[in-house]
Amino acid sequence: MKKITILAILTLSLVMSAWGKTAATPMTVSPNDFQGSDAQRINQAIQAGADKGLTVVIPRFNKKADATTELWLIDSAILVQENTVLQLNNCHIKLSDRCRDNFIRSANCGLGVTDIKPIKNVHIYGVGSVLLEGADKPRSTGDSAKTLGKRTFGTDAGVAGESQTGDWRNIGILMAYVDNFSIKNLKIKDSHCWAISLERCGFGRVQDIRFESRGFMVIDGVRKTTLNQDGLDLRQGCYDIQIERISGSTGDDLLALTNIAIGGKGKWAEVGGKDTTMVSGLYKREGGVDDIRNITIRDVAGYAGGHHVVRFLNAGGLKIYNVVLDGLIDTSPPDRPCKATIKIGDSNPGWGGVTPLGDTNRLMLSNISSASQHTILIAGSLADSCVSNVIRHLKTGDPITYASGRQNVKNVRFSNVMRSEVSFGRKKK
Repeated sequence: MKKITILAILTLSLVMSAWGKTAATPMTVSPNDFQGSDAQRINQAIQAGADKGLTVVIPRFNKKADATTELWLIDSAILVQENTVLQLNNCHIKLSDRCRDNFIRSANCGLGVTDIKPIKNVHIYGVGSVLLEGADKPRSTGDSAKTLGKRTFGTDAGVAGESQTGDWRNIGILMAYVDNFSIKNLKIKDSHCWAISLERCGFGRVQDIRFESRGFMVIDGVRKTTLNQDGLDLRQGCYDIQIERISGSTGDDLLALTNIAIGGKGKWAEVGGKDTTMVSGLYKREGGVDDIRNITIRDVAGYAGGHHVVRFLNAGGLKIYNVVLDGLIDTSPPDRPCKATIKIGDSNPGWGGVTPLGDTNRLMLSNISSASQHTILIAGSLADSCVSNVIRHLKTGDPITYASGRQNVKNVRFSNVMRSEVSFGRKKK
């Protein structure tokens, strides 16, 4: 009996000793361990984490040589590499007024990078309360079709040597050619363009993201327009992605699946240039690899500043198919309803006009509560799809709007689609 007891004690001692050694081994790396600007320290930590297989943790407290603050002020993008696990722990990251760059970008792409190598295993997640916030005075806002100082705000307006339109550098979180990724539990406020944009990414998950943008900012007491503040955008070639619990308000579409090809080798197709809002190029690869497909969207609640809560748009021979949307609550305020809760397609000739029947197909849209001018706005084509359990909260107007004509809708089944008999608008005092 004594031998068993002694053996048990020795075994326990060895286990505790081994646990102590494991616990003492660092499993994370922090930018507080490095020197330089905030962006430099974060990127050094990411490099060390990728090299050693460690999780990179940006903590709440930014411990500099001269002071400790609760703000990480960056003047260039945080670059996530292959095999990066980036934890944002109750921290506040803000773009400086000098910054004309993303919050976070996959390190395989950027200015002048014309050959983007695919990477994998990139995971970005927040713990607790995490805020990514735009600059107080952005150098540039809007997409590549917007001129600074004329249509959208930017302190670079009129500055010699600086691009006078927006571009992909205005995007908050930008990833291109990334497989096996996740972005979770973040709040993004006053993004300079689209808050999150994914280009040719697959096998991913985006969840628990809250947006807070209005389409304008108050700068030195004056209201300034900041255009193209979409929430989450999926662009060319995105596939096998799960999207869950997206909420808040945006200055443009809250959630958009946008697949447009211009064709040719013009400036719009340039990879890594300054003339486009897509860092990987606005063109079409053959074989269907640039189609948006196999997307699941669940639990969306928000509104989009007079635009669309969810938008599906494809043109130029690119397709959108196999999309499940389950659970969409349109929270448009009565005095500023969105244009549509869901918009499908567009007749704009600049984007190729109404797509041929079959290019947008197998959309399964269900459990939708609408407070917008239009509920389901079909402005392009739609085939082989199902729309069910839809309630329009306005007492006038139809739940389904055939803007492009019923001839562009084929084999689409609508069920339990209704208009409310009671107005839920706020009563005037």
